[in-house]
Amino acid sequence: MLEIVIYSAIIGIIGGGCIAAGAARMFHAPEIQSMGAFRTLGELNACNGDPISHFSFGLGFFFSSAASAVAAGAMTQDVMHRIVPNWGAAVLLAKNKKVEETLHNPRKMMLSGAVIGGLVVVFLNTVASVIPEKLSTIASEVLGPATSWLINPVMPAIFWLAAVDAGKTTGIWGTVLGGVSALITGNAVPGVVLGILIGKSAEENGYKSKIVQILIAIVVILFIAIAYFRGFFGQF
Repeated sequence: MLEIVIYSAIIGIIGGGCIAAGAARMFHAPEIQSMGAFRTLGELNACNGDPISHFSFGLGFFFSSAASAVAAGAMTQDVMHRIVPNWGAAVLLAKNKKVEETLHNPRKMMLSGAVIGGLVVVFLNTVASVIPEKLSTIASEVLGPATSWLINPVMPAIFWLAAVDAGKTTGIWGTVLGGVSALITGNAVPGVVLGILIGKSAEENGYKSKIVQILIAIVVILFIAIAYFRGFFGQF
């Protein structure tokens, strides 16, 4: 048990710190080279700097990640991509709600993410190691479907409501791209997140901005490529 705790703490601290710092650096692109998942940036933006939103968003994936750890003995990508950055941001924003000084600060996010990452990974691995095999089977059969319901359709609905609440332009983009994403991939969340980014960029800079035009072009090419390789066009 001690060995699991030590290794988990090392992995969680290093991984959590790097992931959180990388997410914060994405807010400074293109002046500073960013490193992180594009969806993580969109999800952090969707919480609008509200610590409760960041915490509750990460909490939903914490339950699903715990279920996966218990049932399968492995952590999902949501631990580092969703739980750690959002909980790290929640801790910082609870003391200072200026995102420029907290969420956008790589150093502070690295420290916060390292602490959160260490605690979360240690907890998940410890729980997974002490759960009896029979309970793991129950978790796999019962909690697995619950996790699927959380990912689809609960999360798409939450993101769509966030897009609509962000304004008319953002709501339209989120609705359109969410629908396209649902048709092509079966999950509307990526499309809604991209719609939020495009909508907000268009509201702030206008459609004549090169950044907005490039972003739209990238999204269009991305969806066409995904649809092609998934055989979407062949269904007609």
